[in-house]
Amino acid sequence: MYRVSKPLFGVYVHWPYCLSKCPYCDFFSQAERAINEEEILKGYQRDILFFARLKKSYLPITSVFFGGGTPSLMSPQSVEKVLTTLQDWFAFDEMPEITMEANPDAINLEKMQAFRAAGVNRLSMGIQALNEADLRFLGRRHTVETALMRLEEAKQIFPKVNADFIYARPHQTPDAWKTELTQILNLNLTHYSLYQLTIEENTPFYRKQVTVPDEETARTFYLMTNKMMEKASLPPYEISNYAQEGFQCVHNLTYWRGYDYLGIGPAAHGRLGLTATENPRSVTAWIKQKPMCTQLTRQEKTEEKILMGLRLMQEGFPVSLLNSKGIETAVRFGWGQVKNGLFFPSEEGTLVLNRLILTVLPEERM
Repeated sequence: MYRVSKPLFGVYVHWPYCLSKCPYCDFFSQAERAINEEEILKGYQRDILFFARLKKSYLPITSVFFGGGTPSLMSPQSVEKVLTTLQDWFAFDEMPEITMEANPDAINLEKMQAFRAAGVNRLSMGIQALNEADLRFLGRRHTVETALMRLEEAKQIFPKVNADFIYARPHQTPDAWKTELTQILNLNLTHYSLYQLTIEENTPFYRKQVTVPDEETARTFYLMTNKMMEKASLPPYEISNYAQEGFQCVHNLTYWRGYDYLGIGPAAHGRLGLTATENPRSVTAWIKQKPMCTQLTRQEKTEEKILMGLRLMQEGFPVSLLNSKGIETAVRFGWGQVKNGLFFPSEEGTLVLNRLILTVLPEERM
């Protein structure tokens, strides 16, 4: 099994704008037509300089992730300037992963080519569904035809292409998802992000009391998805992410393995050892304020590592950091197994991940 084995250090760059706000989304973003991109770029550069001066030395940057929002609304020139500024102040790995999130309605062939020329080598396309009715329900502006066209263009330009899809939608049946997932696999991508729809507070779906399939049906969806993806040689390396060998998302592995990363832009979070950084969830406030730093305890840092690390299904988590009695309980319940000093969550364990985490958390303060 391919593994990214070197130490990782990532940079997340948050673009706060979208063409429209999706009713299920609780990320910080806003629909805005009149965007002052020059002001945003200056804020990015201010954050980069702040972090460069915060610490004397860093690992080489192994990934940069432009997320949002819809960062494909950025100009390629701004993307290039962000990467250039990072290179002015930080060392880069010899082959860094540079990801750009995109929506099919907010990118075209020419812009993809320009992003590639600016340094982007991985595109993550937010498609979410392959039928028109559910695209409208999810608030997506693109059509299936546009999404498929953009994906084919992206595959000709970027070495790595990912697509996001949402399943377990209201009134969707497992059989319907099986048919759609077959169509998704026929896209022949090397990485897929497949998420079950969740209803988050403070979203239009929450206020409208949109309901999702019950727990048992959600379980059926999940197990069937894993089975189909594994059969297609795209095993789950994380609860919602599936990839061919060698195509796992390096940036997301940085989070899940508990490595350091910088958070650039409004609402962005970062981790530098025991230092947690956070930016305001407001463009106006962020423009005026440098990142805020707070200190984590070692116990809090350990708990974060467990929370993130147990999402990785194939790597195993050191049992030395877990509660030994809790591990015994988890194994007895079929939530995982221990091999060579590592605890590996099972499919059953990932289905009850929150309960699993609470069970294996260490009791004593460290």
